[in-house]
Amino acid sequence: MRETTLEKEFLTTREKSHVSSQKRTFFGLTELFVGAAGLVILIIIICALFPQLIAPYSPTTMSQDAILQPPSLAHLFGTDQFGRDVFSLVVYGSRDSLFIGVLSVIVGGLAGGGIGALSGYLGGRIDGVLMRLIEVLMTIPGILLALAIAASLGPSLLNIVLAIAISSIPGYARVMRGQVMSIKGRSFISASHSIGVSKWKIFTSHVLPNSFSPMLVMATLGIGSAILAGSGLSFLGLGVLNEIPDWGALLSQGRGFLTVAWWICTFPGLAITLFVLSVNIIGDWLRDYLDPKKQRA
Repeated sequence: MRETTLEKEFLTTREKSHVSSQKRTFFGLTELFVGAAGLVILIIIICALFPQLIAPYSPTTMSQDAILQPPSLAHLFGTDQFGRDVFSLVVYGSRDSLFIGVLSVIVGGLAGGGIGALSGYLGGRIDGVLMRLIEVLMTIPGILLALAIAASLGPSLLNIVLAIAISSIPGYARVMRGQVMSIKGRSFISASHSIGVSKWKIFTSHVLPNSFSPMLVMATLGIGSAILAGSGLSFLGLGVLNEIPDWGALLSQGRGFLTVAWWICTFPGLAITLFVLSVNIIGDWLRDYLDPKKQRA
């Protein structure tokens, strides 16, 4: 009987050790992915901030002797149909792509977050009117709404930012409203009301600071979506019109040479894919890190 009990204890200890080992392996891989994603984002940010220090050629320099050359030591990503260095174009193109992603998230997050916060905290008729307007916007797919706004305003950098920001407002508004309503119903808010703290003081000092975590996660994930939307609009000819194209415009310019010069589209596409994937990995990690339930576990 004693031997059977010892065997069960041994098996239980062994199973726990195996589960613990699996958890360590999983978290180790997670940290590896997060670190790699952070490194990719850092490299692309450095490229956007200091392109002249990284790009070996000017993005506007054309050479008739270097038209449609494949990747080589002289041109790491090859050259395009005008003889421009594709690596330099990708490096310089990161500026507008990151500008579109970050600024559209800031504008959309502030506008949507402000609407959601007021709607959730004030409630009543204000909540009803604002949410009906948000629901009207939500009936239109985000990319279609951005496409319609960009087409009506015309192709420019600020117009594409505005189009993507407006299309993202409903998502931020609903998330913020739900979070504010959840915080508003907690006991420490009722206690603040009972001791005579003003509604505005409660809103700015207690409700808003406790509502930012999900908005931070959504904004992080939204940067990748905004860059994808901006690249799509640029691909359709509704994006930035200048001599240095962004990643989406590079894809559009190279699509006619895909069968003879695959590198023109491939490397800008890889830059978009790597950045969006890295931002999503960081966003998922932030969501888990800021989740109080997982912190307690």
